[in-house]
Amino acid sequence: MLTSKQRAKLRGLANQMETILQVGKGGIQDALVKQVDEALTARELIKLRALETAPDSPRQIAGQLAGATGAEVVQVIGTRFVLYRRNPEHPQISPD
Repeated sequence: MLTSKQRAKLRGLANQMETILQVGKGGIQDALVKQVDEALTARELIKLRALETAPDSPRQIAGQLAGATGAEVVQVIGTRFVLYRRNPEHPQISPD
């Protein structure tokens, strides 16, 4: 679980990031979960976007993807959301 201080630091790092994945009308499928899992392993911090055609709200999608990948939801703003999962073998970002 992230503290508010850690969450604030990660939000600052994510501010300059580009969105790398989008969730569309297909919603959350196995292929998307796999892509998110691989991206989290490689980058630790990723920004995603829920399109207007997505079946659920961005907050619900963020929670579902976080649960499926073992990540933490850092923030949800509008249609964009940020996920974080520390890589235990090769940590790149320290939230402290």
